[in-house]
Amino acid sequence: MKTLIKDITHIQTGLFAKPAGIGKLVYLQSKHFDEYGHLHAVLHPDLADDGISEKHLLKDGDVLFAAKGTKNFAAVFENHNEPSVASTSFFVIRPTDKKMLPQYLAWVLNSHTTLALLKGQAIGTSIPSISKQVLENLEIAVPSIETQKAILQITKLRNKEKSLKQKIETLREKQIQQQIINAIK
Repeated sequence: MKTLIKDITHIQTGLFAKPAGIGKLVYLQSKHFDEYGHLHAVLHPDLADDGISEKHLLKDGDVLFAAKGTKNFAAVFENHNEPSVASTSFFVIRPTDKKMLPQYLAWVLNSHTTLALLKGQAIGTSIPSISKQVLENLEIAVPSIETQKAILQITKLRNKEKSLKQKIETLREKQIQQQIINAIK
């Protein structure tokens, strides 16, 4: 079944704020993520909570979509007991349909096909930006929960395979270099 994202989610923009370096909230920015949407930094509360609306606080399972710049990705927010808000670099996508896993939505948004489609509709030249309207009108397939889980498991195993191949290649390179050094001696 295909559906528009706006029919199965609530989408809002992140919050514009200036982190103070110390505070009660974590202010998530694109720089906290690698190009695959994985957090690569230990985060500390760096934003005061004065005047921050409850609607901007992230909930477990919210999907963050980096819509500004050339590094577009989706990541599922996992609440680790630190109240957090997203910066304006992100759209916060909150699934409203229980028939769709947040991790599956992030997988769809991170797919090469979807990213190419969204980037093709981005506006702006120096800093390309994907609009909320473009995101809302993205049509996606929503298979059964079982199929979504299977897709996510296959993806996890494929990523593990890629990582293991890379480690094998690195070790093989070290082995060859050592053999060359031993041959020279």
